[in-house]
Amino acid sequence: MWTCPLCEREFTATNQVHSCRDRELSEALNGKSSHTIALFDHLVEEYLHIGPVKVYPTKSMIALGARVNFAYVTQLGKNFLDVVFPFKQVYDGNLCFIKIKQVPGTDQYNHYFRMFFKEDINDEVRKYMRMAWESGL
Repeated sequence: MWTCPLCEREFTATNQVHSCRDRELSEALNGKSSHTIALFDHLVEEYLHIGPVKVYPTKSMIALGARVNFAYVTQLGKNFLDVVFPFKQVYDGNLCFIKIKQVPGTDQYNHYFRMFFKEDINDEVRKYMRMAWESGL
């Protein structure tokens, strides 16, 4: 593990390219609806039932990680969250992903989940959340 001397964030790759601008979670959630913040809190709480999670607010998203990042909250809408789970293969036989796209030039497939209600995190979603979390170990 390599630790950035500026932001003290740990990475698996030495001199990992990243934005180490100090950003607090409160800054990322500032101006968001109470409903959206409750959805975000619920997502993190669900992950904490799986295992330890680190939350990394960046300029454009909020990354969730263990040893490496395994999920990304890419949009905090007025009444929803968009969460991306990166996997090495396509999981298209489900009802939870609204879109699956390959990252150009890689073997990574981003799986997009839109959460409107806490109840949207059901057993099917939890299965993929666990798979993503395990990929971050």
